[in-house]
Amino acid sequence: MSDEIKKQDYSADNIQALEGMEHVRMRPSMYIGDVGTRGLHHLVYEVVDNSIDEALAGHCDTITVIINEDNSITTEDNGRGIPVDMHKKEGISALEVVMTKIGAGGKFDKDSYKVSGGLHGVGVSCVNALSQHLRATVYRDGQIWEQEYERGKAMYPVKAIGTSDKRGTTVTFTPDKTIFTQTVEYSYDTLASRMRELSFLNKGITINLIDKRSKKENGEYEGEVFYSDEGLPEFIRFLDGNREPLMRTVISFEGEKNGVPVEVAMIYNTSYAENLHSYVNNINTHEGGTHLSGFRRGLTMTLKKYADSSGLTDKLKFDIAGDDFREGLTAIISVKVQEPQFEGQTKTKLGNREVSASVSQAVSEMLTDYLEEHPDDARIIVQKVVLAAQARHAAQKAREMVQRKTVMSMGGLPGKLSDCSEEDPAKCEVFLVEGDSAGGTAKQGRDRAFQAILPLRGKILNVEKAMVHKVFENEEIKNIFTALGVTIGTEEDSKALNLSKLRYHKVVIMCDADIDGSHIATLILTFFFRFMKELIENGHIYIATPPLYLVKKGAKKQYAWSEKERDEIVESMGGSAGIQRYKGLGEMNAEQLWDTTMNPDFRILRQVQIDNGSEADRIFSMLMGDDVPPRREFIEKNAIYANIDA
Repeated sequence: MSDEIKKQDYSADNIQALEGMEHVRMRPSMYIGDVGTRGLHHLVYEVVDNSIDEALAGHCDTITVIINEDNSITTEDNGRGIPVDMHKKEGISALEVVMTKIGAGGKFDKDSYKVSGGLHGVGVSCVNALSQHLRATVYRDGQIWEQEYERGKAMYPVKAIGTSDKRGTTVTFTPDKTIFTQTVEYSYDTLASRMRELSFLNKGITINLIDKRSKKENGEYEGEVFYSDEGLPEFIRFLDGNREPLMRTVISFEGEKNGVPVEVAMIYNTSYAENLHSYVNNINTHEGGTHLSGFRRGLTMTLKKYADSSGLTDKLKFDIAGDDFREGLTAIISVKVQEPQFEGQTKTKLGNREVSASVSQAVSEMLTDYLEEHPDDARIIVQKVVLAAQARHAAQKAREMVQRKTVMSMGGLPGKLSDCSEEDPAKCEVFLVEGDSAGGTAKQGRDRAFQAILPLRGKILNVEKAMVHKVFENEEIKNIFTALGVTIGTEEDSKALNLSKLRYHKVVIMCDADIDGSHIATLILTFFFRFMKELIENGHIYIATPPLYLVKKGAKKQYAWSEKERDEIVESMGGSAGIQRYKGLGEMNAEQLWDTTMNPDFRILRQVQIDNGSEADRIFSMLMGDDVPPRREFIEKNAIYANIDA
């Protein structure tokens, strides 16, 4: 047999049989989504989920999460403590089974946990596999037990290390740098957002978050305590803190329908956005599912019945659509399902059919009671629905204008768009550039083969405060729709996006690196979040990061993206270098803009991601709303380079 034939031979020897933990290390994204910042934080959520499960079972009321100085994480709870006695089948301690066997744990035993969180049930063993070091300490039956692991493998058998009246489980882990090559630095704000969310979803549980990397002026560590006495109604008030409510009371329901625990809370506000947030076993199901469709059906049927009987819709010349009942609505739907079936692109869409009827019934009963007991609020809601229907009718005409313009040939593209020659959308990118001046520079500096430029005139419409038909009538927004080739609205769903003819797979927001540019970028992002969220979710939206400084000394020149980088460059050049501060894109020539901001080999693009839908909703409503103090506070905290004048 020739060497060539031997090379092509395929036998049992070619098959790699991977043990569970080895498979997690080889294919981590299958278990935690990715190995970037999102996956890194998911490790914490998986460990905290175990403690939440103890709380749901009634055995724990306090959970503490500590970010240590070295970016390792410690989680503590006052639950029963993971069992440490010998596991009959495995022949090792139950603690070691839970920590080292994929799919092991009490949440698979219906007698131990009625429902449990966690996305795929891989839990803490998956975290162990992706940690360079993990220590588990169990306080149980007056004893303290401990075991340590390196990259998922036990360093020694479980051993007793002392006595204590305390009970619970403490886990400290250090993410493996060989897996998380991008970063192993935890974001306090990201963890705080999730811990706050968990406290609202599980009322009565105290969750402490402590950051040992940062100290306050009094010497104490930075941190917060999250606790909710009311749960979802409190969550609603938090999310809608920057919106004007139409009623004083949050409408809420908590109970069990057809064996499914259902919690719903909702309120109407004066905005035009629909903000629905759904959860299954504490998992944010941003793709929706049967619980969300059940909510929509229950809401529409009940409100329509009331509106028809009230006589307030008699003068309408067209039917009220489902969307009209949800305009200006903020709602949270949380269900606990014993055996959830997830589907969808990211496995966050609930597929259990029986849940739909449970939620629909719960919503119908809740709303019927509320409308009967609060006739003034009921009238306000119906009037809001009627206005929404009238605005939708006007928006439909405006949208049809956008559609007609979009489906036309090349001649129908916006006049200001400088298109690229490449026809494969996957290879194309479009830059949304602030102003004609910067747009002109970008046109000269770009690679015409695959880069298109669309200049936008000043600040686009603030869609957070505009009626829908005004959005579609806005010239700059019409140009964005048309340039992207995206259409919106179907007979079934007036807000459905059609991305089948998306002309660019990279949409890059390129604004000045100052406070004004940040505001314009935020306006554009708000538009995408409210009207084209799928583009963000599918990873198509990016933000360009032009440099802030050009440092020159003799023939040497280097760009800097921060004050720290600038100072390091000046020091490396021996000091006394010339520094040019770029206040806007227009101050660069075409070659400089290409070299620093548009050339794929050297540029820095930040992909826009939604890690937490409810938090993103709250932040956009705060940034684009009328309330100045919280917006100012947020900008001062997050805009590193901004000089805030107003």
